[in-house]
Amino acid sequence: MPDNTHTIELINDIIKRMEMLMNDTSVPKNVRTAVAEAKTKLGGQGDYTVRISDAIYCIDGVSNDINLPPQARTAIWNILSMLESIKEQEQ
Repeated sequence: MPDNTHTIELINDIIKRMEMLMNDTSVPKNVRTAVAEAKTKLGGQGDYTVRISDAIYCIDGVSNDINLPPQARTAIWNILSMLESIKEQEQ
């Protein structure tokens, strides 16, 4: 994936959304931990596709947590959707 401005802006937006979830005390700790891990992977080094896939994998596992508040579930689904759209641009 080319390092274009639009992609970088999208990733920065996703990271901001992740940070909001990580700071939300109504979100279960296991979900916040998974989001933090996904954020680390997304901001790491290496190929965009691998970083995005790793982040999706981290978050997908907790996206249907029964203790997740509805607004947090929606935020997680939005993050996953944004990550998937960036990944699809690569293909």
